[in-house]
Amino acid sequence: MSKQEREKCAVLLLAHGSPDTVDEVPEFLRNVTGGRPLPEPVIEEIKHRYGLIGCSPLTCHTMDQADGVRRELGIPVYIGMRNWKPFIADTVKRMAADGITRAVAICLAPQNSRTSVGLYKRALLGASGETPFAIDFVEHWHDHPLLIRAFAEKFQPAWKRACEERRTNVPVIFTAHSVPQRTIADGDPYEAQARETASLVATATGLASSDWSFAFQSQGMSGGVWLGPTVEETIVRLKEGGHAAVFIQPIGFVCDHVEILYDIDVAFRKFAEERGMRLWRAESLNDSPTFAAAVADVARVKLGKPVVCNQ
Repeated sequence: MSKQEREKCAVLLLAHGSPDTVDEVPEFLRNVTGGRPLPEPVIEEIKHRYGLIGCSPLTCHTMDQADGVRRELGIPVYIGMRNWKPFIADTVKRMAADGITRAVAICLAPQNSRTSVGLYKRALLGASGETPFAIDFVEHWHDHPLLIRAFAEKFQPAWKRACEERRTNVPVIFTAHSVPQRTIADGDPYEAQARETASLVATATGLASSDWSFAFQSQGMSGGVWLGPTVEETIVRLKEGGHAAVFIQPIGFVCDHVEILYDIDVAFRKFAEERGMRLWRAESLNDSPTFAAAVADVARVKLGKPVVCNQ
């Protein structure tokens, strides 16, 4: 039996993680900060946000996405979270116990930043940098054609309805999670990749350059300068330009969670309404079959056609 025939391959999807209940928020935040304490008002504000949306569906959506990739590839697909259960380290142990000998690790954050993808990679490799099986780590996949198509499929029908209701082209804001400005100053590719994803989606959907702009959302509360422009600044600019409506599509997130369900659906919508503006957004990718196909294709390319993976 050849080495290729002996391999038992899998895909490992890596995500941020999210608490299951409001009471778990303080412990979750300690994981996010690596144990560094946050001011009590910050903790209470985040608990308030989670309370308003009930709970974050991130884990459930990630499991659904894993199921979709599994159907595409016919090999095991696991999920590991950096800040909550199932933790990445625990999932790696489970994979080793299941006899996995090779895995493709894909972050469900298509654009590469050391504050996201970099931290997932560190959690995956651990202090020693050694793993119990071979791992092909995907650094980024922000421009994958099927990812762009998945965003376009969610964008087009919702934007068309908004435009028909307003009887004009509603301006679009593509968004991604902000990162500390110092991250970009140190050469991080995240900003350029996020803007490229937005540009590719705009092209795929036939948007004119005058129809869309880009902003960063969900700036941190820990101080320091975060990457902008902010969504709020962009909404104000559009209002001053005579617009009475705005359409948001996040292209840095691949499923619903607190940054979508609170930051956009609650906070940005209220901010717009206070300025006499209507706000819509595209549905998140969630269980999109096209998104699952995108992830599967990223894994398939890493595994390579010559590899035969036993199930």
